[in-house]
Amino acid sequence: MEFSELIKTATVEDVLLSRPGLPAVRGTLCITSHHLLLSSCPRGDLELWLLIRNVDAVEKRVQNLGWYQPPRTGGSLRDTRVSGSSGTITLRCKDLKVLQLEIPGMEECLNVASSIEALSSVDSVMMMYPFFYRPPSLRLQQGWHLCPPERHFQQVASQALLRSSQPLTGPNRRRCREDEKLLGTILAEGERGFVIDTRSAQAARQARMSGGGTEPKSSYPQWRRLHRALERGRPLQESFAKLVEACGEPAPSMERWLGRLDGSRWLSHVKAALSTACLAAQCLDREGCSVLVHGAEGTDTTLLVTALAQLILDPACRTLEGFQGLLEREWIEAGHPFQLRCARSASSHARGKQEAPTFLLFLDCVWQLSRQFPFSLEFGEQLLLTLFDNAYASAYGTFLCNNERERSLCKVKESTHSLWAWLNQPEEKQKYLNPLYSHNPLVIWPSVEPQSIQLWQGFFLRWIRPSQHLDEAWVEIRRLVEGNSSSIKEGNSSSIKEGNSSSTKESTGKRLSQSLPEPPAGTENDAEAWTAGTR
Repeated sequence: MEFSELIKTATVEDVLLSRPGLPAVRGTLCITSHHLLLSSCPRGDLELWLLIRNVDAVEKRVQNLGWYQPPRTGGSLRDTRVSGSSGTITLRCKDLKVLQLEIPGMEECLNVASSIEALSSVDSVMMMYPFFYRPPSLRLQQGWHLCPPERHFQQVASQALLRSSQPLTGPNRRRCREDEKLLGTILAEGERGFVIDTRSAQAARQARMSGGGTEPKSSYPQWRRLHRALERGRPLQESFAKLVEACGEPAPSMERWLGRLDGSRWLSHVKAALSTACLAAQCLDREGCSVLVHGAEGTDTTLLVTALAQLILDPACRTLEGFQGLLEREWIEAGHPFQLRCARSASSHARGKQEAPTFLLFLDCVWQLSRQFPFSLEFGEQLLLTLFDNAYASAYGTFLCNNERERSLCKVKESTHSLWAWLNQPEEKQKYLNPLYSHNPLVIWPSVEPQSIQLWQGFFLRWIRPSQHLDEAWVEIRRLVEGNSSSIKEGNSSSIKEGNSSSTKESTGKRLSQSLPEPPAGTENDAEAWTAGTR
């Protein structure tokens, strides 16, 4: 297949681009194999550079405002004349951006829409943009190996945190002596462990009829099974779509808006994920027990829980480098099927059974942690937004394919650039660091009370409301922390010295958090209740 076969019209003049909150721009629209470009007139400045893979849905509306002249006798359809015809294409992107293109000419409008639909739906991995992108500042095979192999086998809180898929006991309750022996060797005599199943007890029983199941108590006497149901697949995808729809349409009242927010159930999924991760962390840290987490395939909610538990327990995972390593081993190498799960976002009308925003749910939970503990994570919101964007449409190969085997067959590491290599460049790295970060060696126990779980406005509303003032606030915060501000209160007009940098971060952080509701008092004590039911 050649890209030229999919492009019916490559260039259209006098196209009007409209975006929420920004002035409309008129210019020349160009369609390439991977990008949609619009160069404004008369200056010729590039106003739009959109990766076509980012397009989630194409909506078109055609109008005939003038007269119609049929083709001459013996002529062809090309002789048809339409005066005043035009069309509007609305592009709903995977990153939730909405673009509108007003195109003169009905035929041109339909051709452009058809071309974008075809290019955005190319399934061949090796035809995607990462295999063609060659930034001058990077070299191939740079940044693919983030941490030494021994990091993969580290123990958290002196106990083992394990993950797996469901045991295949089936309706006949088959046994696997190797599995029993493996889990038996982890625990010493008299010790106990917990199996956290991210399915409901009923779902686990139903899975037995199709070959799956759970660990029989008689075969794993030292392990206690706990069910903490987490939604995945279609219910999670529908929840995401409902919330995006609610955010994109003005509500007639605050009560109606809150009703739609609650009806989407997205914040309930966030709460459930954090609660289950805290349960796993409590079993490890407070109970001193090893933990095995699994669901069905072990590549979705399983990874969500183990990754969040490590963030809660391990300060090394809260650094920029450590977080990248966490994503690499707990999501990419562990086989989360990014190609299937992130094929479509919230707006597509052609969703398959495989799409699900599990990785977005993880990023939302991380944002909740960063909001409740603004000093404890070395990275900020911009990194989380960048990770989402690249999981759904990227110039880099980090999130391509569904598992390591597919990446090996496609030679992803040999033929594409790593997102980590780009992010870790000194000039780029600064954009993602949290200026308030101060190393915290302690466990961070998040609150999951209703008033503590907030809508991630920086993601769900980032294209709807302007972020200029928030961006300016972060620039000022960074300037204050780095000691370059001349507006520090009396006695602190000189550069910040090492001795008072922590107090400056604290005072700056207090100012930042004034607009955010504080977690309820007693969060540390409340955390002890997580495993009350396991004793």
